[in-house]
Amino acid sequence: MNKLKGLSLCFILALVASFLGGRFPVVGGAVFAVLIGMLLAKPVSKLTWANEGIAFSSKKILQYAVILLGFSMNLNHIIESGKQSLPVIVSTISISLITSYILTKALKLDRKIGILVGVGSSICGGSAIAATAPIINADDEDVAKSISVIFLFNVLAALIFPSLGEWLGFSNEGFGLFAGTAINDTSSVTAAASSWDAVHGSDTLSLATVVKLTRTLAIIPISLALSIYEGKNKGKKDLKVYSLVPSFILLFVLASIITTVLPLPEALVTNLKTLSKFFITMAMAAIGFKTDIVKLIKTGGSAIFVGLVCWIMITLTSIFVQHLIGII
Repeated sequence: MNKLKGLSLCFILALVASFLGGRFPVVGGAVFAVLIGMLLAKPVSKLTWANEGIAFSSKKILQYAVILLGFSMNLNHIIESGKQSLPVIVSTISISLITSYILTKALKLDRKIGILVGVGSSICGGSAIAATAPIINADDEDVAKSISVIFLFNVLAALIFPSLGEWLGFSNEGFGLFAGTAINDTSSVTAAASSWDAVHGSDTLSLATVVKLTRTLAIIPISLALSIYEGKNKGKKDLKVYSLVPSFILLFVLASIITTVLPLPEALVTNLKTLSKFFITMAMAAIGFKTDIVKLIKTGGSAIFVGLVCWIMITLTSIFVQHLIGII
């Protein structure tokens, strides 16, 4: 019964955050949930009856969200549509992961935060963080800090990139590819591409969305690689590979295979994707409830710096590779 009470609290905040995210898509429901949750953390911490449900939401609901996300990933459609963007995507993901690794070592930043900021910057923001956090046993504060860092640069990108693209002389195709590879969260990609389309009368939004979805595929190999690496680091060297991978990641991969092989109704896929986003928002609400905002601000400088450098490197790499292959 106590679990249900805590879950209800997260559910209510997720409803509010989803509404606000719909009104302000450049921010998004998940970010609103974690921010409001942090503001309410003090009074909520006194509600001992809610602890069990909040803990369940931050762990299990987050894993269910990742599983459902798999149903929105038709591998054939995404790869076919995103072929042209693959060199840019692979380059930006690689440079971001390498950058975050080097800076985490150099700054002696907590490795879990370094991993979360790295995958969040390079792949797809909140969804990648959601998939990675349980694998590396990141705590709620690590997730909140990483989400906050990614959010900051998502908003900046959505506001700055249309003008930057204009200044650099991007074609419509070039800007769609740029937005899809250099902005993390789907809502911010949509905001930047829509701003560009409003000025140019183009349809870069479709291209940017496809490129963004193609990037999302990287969750699969990176999650599997991290699972195996973490498992072996814990002394599970003699176990089979599949036993080192968390069950929710295997189910996520299975869901993407099912939606690729079977002709699932479009309405069902859309509803599962919506439910996945709502579950992520619920989990972020729970994480916010468990995060000390004062401590987060005091200790977040290094994480912000890593996120900033990753963001700059991704941006420069996307521009450089596009020039290299003659898209711009």
